[in-house]
Amino acid sequence: MSITVTLPDGKQLELPDGATGADAAAAIGPGLARAALAIEVSHPEADNGERPEVRDLQRPLPDGATVAILTKQSGEQALELIRHDAAHVLAAAVMEMWPGVKISIGPPIEQGFYYDFEFPDGTVVSEADFAELEERMRAHVKAKEAFERREVTPAQARERFAAEGQDYKVELIDDLVQGADPGHPLQTVSLYTNGPFTDLCRGPHAPSTSSIGAVKLQSVAGAYWRGDSSRKMLTRIYGTAFHSKAELAEHLERLEQAKARDHRKLGRELDLFTFSEVSPGAAFWLPAGTRLWNKLVAVSREMAQERGYTEVKTPLIYDAELWKTSGHWGKYKENMFTVQVEDREMALKPMNCPGHAHLFATRRHSYRDLPVRYSEPGLLHRNEASGVLHGLLRVRHFAQDDAHIFCTEEQVQSEVAGCLELAFATYELFELDVSLELSTRPQERIGEDEMWDRAEGALTRALDEQGLKYELNPGDGAFYGPKIDMHMTDSLGRSWQLGTVQLDYSMPARFKLSYTGADNSEHTPVMIHRASFGSYERFIGIMLEHYAGELPLWLAPVQAIVLPVSDKYNAYGQEVAASLREQGAYVELDDRGESVGRKIRDAELRKVPYMLIVGERESGEQSVSVREHGGAEEGSVKTAEFSERLASEIERKGAKDGG
Repeated sequence: MSITVTLPDGKQLELPDGATGADAAAAIGPGLARAALAIEVSHPEADNGERPEVRDLQRPLPDGATVAILTKQSGEQALELIRHDAAHVLAAAVMEMWPGVKISIGPPIEQGFYYDFEFPDGTVVSEADFAELEERMRAHVKAKEAFERREVTPAQARERFAAEGQDYKVELIDDLVQGADPGHPLQTVSLYTNGPFTDLCRGPHAPSTSSIGAVKLQSVAGAYWRGDSSRKMLTRIYGTAFHSKAELAEHLERLEQAKARDHRKLGRELDLFTFSEVSPGAAFWLPAGTRLWNKLVAVSREMAQERGYTEVKTPLIYDAELWKTSGHWGKYKENMFTVQVEDREMALKPMNCPGHAHLFATRRHSYRDLPVRYSEPGLLHRNEASGVLHGLLRVRHFAQDDAHIFCTEEQVQSEVAGCLELAFATYELFELDVSLELSTRPQERIGEDEMWDRAEGALTRALDEQGLKYELNPGDGAFYGPKIDMHMTDSLGRSWQLGTVQLDYSMPARFKLSYTGADNSEHTPVMIHRASFGSYERFIGIMLEHYAGELPLWLAPVQAIVLPVSDKYNAYGQEVAASLREQGAYVELDDRGESVGRKIRDAELRKVPYMLIVGERESGEQSVSVREHGGAEEGSVKTAEFSERLASEIERKGAKDGG
């Protein structure tokens, strides 16, 4: 008896029945067998929306599967694997240092891992304990402890952890049993053991602890069990792990740089925005920040108008029936702010698409009218948990450069191409290089498979016909349709998703949208969801960190500041500022009674692109002494000449003023 698996290059590998991932790696070559960490398995009977399963190397492979061996070169997948390993090693070290500690969960997360513990009464764990904990963790790594997986019945696992006083593990097992399909009761759970430590865990894990090249504990925080404030507050220890000490050192250096570039810190220093507990998750925009925000809105409006979009304005609050029709009530309600209005249940909109679909339905349309392109920088509200709010990057109140296109089937290709062209033109203004990702049907979705086949095929053809490179991201589409997401990598090497183009056959059908075709019959349009900036707030946060607050001249909320050397030149300073403002520049006058040196230092901290120093000579010559941010003084320039130069530089950056 034998099984056959397919490799990433399409070649097939025949193995004995019961062969494992390790066997597959060894059959390919001894070098790969030594480097292998885990194996990615796509089951032959898997739904298209299912992601490949990452498995331990020791688990048997299913016949007919498509497999890929994971090594250190497998990027984030490999890092996630060893960070999961490190979480188990941390738990082992904690249990050695504090006998009687109760363990709960320890998953890998973006950039690292954590583990939650209930320590014995009176025990306080702090960062002062990290040195000893890390030393104990390194001992487990050096011991090359194998991660051994064992399948046991839920009853056996429950009995084991109950005997050890591990109440949280007992609760997790009970929940697994109760949450199983009544027709298919839970038969087994998996336990992983490394050295003296055994945990309830689905896996996967690398072959041994030796795969953890370098580990660093980072912080301690409180975390409610199950995220429920009525439950016990546990102690959460955060850490990170890498394949090598050099990679860890690079990561820690990036973290230090990221602290200096934190948009929340820069927002305060540049006087752009602030936050208040009177409205958590919502920015209060100060004058300079409002100019910046308006500038982005103006740019998106101008670029959309040039491409045939019509701006509309729709309400903030809708009856629950609209959200039931769109499908959001069943799939997204927990993230919506709901309110009772008289005897009607209503909700603030978390996105514009249902309102735009309803608006389209209020008018009759002919095929000659299509495509209809609605755009709206509409205010949105999402009920994000307080624990995930993060400055401008994760908020409850925001606006998007949102647009929806209603078109015929024949127009889909050209409209998707137009959406991508607009996105590329937008990112070119900021000199951003973007990569594309095609996300396909998720497991939780609405619509029939035939619809998803058609939608995914249309986006694939749109990308292929333009010769665009893209990565496939299986199972990460919106619940109503597949999408093309655009990602950029910032100056610190971090990846951010920016815009999106989503193809939707479901919502037009749910709203019974129609247009009269050339055959005089009624047809259902296709809906395309499009955003280039995404959330204006989030985009500003990303740009502040990417540029370290030194925004491009055309986008800077203050483009020049006039600095009189003493009070008696304030009047001339006012003249200079007024003449520059007439050219459309954002200019301030610093007429404080401070020394010019102090004024320059303050302007440098605010990262103002140009400082214009004026005194007796400049007043007599109708000139300014120009100093660029971060640079030396250029010397005296006629005010009119500098005004033309500033206007030209702003225009040359690619965006017209209008904020």
